[in-house]
Amino acid sequence: MTSLPYHGLRLLAVHAHPDDESSKGAATSAKYASLGARVLIASMTGGEAGDILNPALLQSPKASRDIAGLRREEMATAAAALGAEHVWVGHVDSGLPDGDFDNQTPPGCFYRVPDEVAMLPLVHIIRTFRPQVVTTYDELGGYPHPDHLKNHAVTMAAVEAAADANSHPELGEPWQVQKIYFNQDLSAKKWITIHEKMLEAGLESPFADHLEDFKKRDNQRHNWLSTRIACSEFFSARDRALLSHATQIDPEGGFFSASRKAARTYWPTEEFELALDLTGREPLNRDLDFQETDLFAAVTFDDGRRVPDEGMLPESPAADDLDVDSAVPTESDTRA
Repeated sequence: MTSLPYHGLRLLAVHAHPDDESSKGAATSAKYASLGARVLIASMTGGEAGDILNPALLQSPKASRDIAGLRREEMATAAAALGAEHVWVGHVDSGLPDGDFDNQTPPGCFYRVPDEVAMLPLVHIIRTFRPQVVTTYDELGGYPHPDHLKNHAVTMAAVEAAADANSHPELGEPWQVQKIYFNQDLSAKKWITIHEKMLEAGLESPFADHLEDFKKRDNQRHNWLSTRIACSEFFSARDRALLSHATQIDPEGGFFSASRKAARTYWPTEEFELALDLTGREPLNRDLDFQETDLFAAVTFDDGRRVPDEGMLPESPAADDLDVDSAVPTESDTRA
């Protein structure tokens, strides 16, 4: 029996809270898992400071009494929907203060733990799981949440330390990650393009009120969409995973349903930014988007085999070439 093509490859997706793994790169995780790769989701915090965002659960005794416990159950269901493994890194949710993160996040929370301490459990996870590829957030966190900013810093520090034989040898044998990617599912380019295509189709866009935020975020840094993964066949698994986080997602919420349907129609891929490449291949051009179609492109297996530079996944369609007439949502579907 021929093994699945990605058997022997490992992807570690590091996220700040339970539910982040289902809204950023989730269909990609599900696709790789289906093709034989081991996909491990590491949740930095338990989401203890999260609010109940689903009106249907506002009166739930369990949600109000033990939201941390309930979110652990939700996370297990979400990981199963994606076909992924899961581990809790063990830090405490920092919450989202309105003002200065340094002064308004609570003592002992993830954001307040020094990077060189916060990274230690993740170093152990990396050395134990031995991923060829790691995904995390960019230096701005994808959006300004203290735990997302910290997630970036700690992941980058942990990858570096995990490869250093002199750094914390008690945490396991050193392991060199070959590639790091930043999740870019929330890129301004993606959602502005979807907004414009909906208007061209004569539809009301749910993103009109968010355009200024998208543009402001895009002006803060150059989000290089180096890599796009064709994964629309796993959007349903992604949606099931996200809806598993019932305390955080209102399934009747207009923005949730509209954004998911719009992305399925106009942008059936997920994007990443290549942040570290130690594969030895020719460097990608940072001035050009969409140069890769596989996170494992050029990666070396444990047995010395090498994934081709072009990867092993089917080529993704360009956004301008997508068939937007085959599944156009109705106007009522797209109202926020």
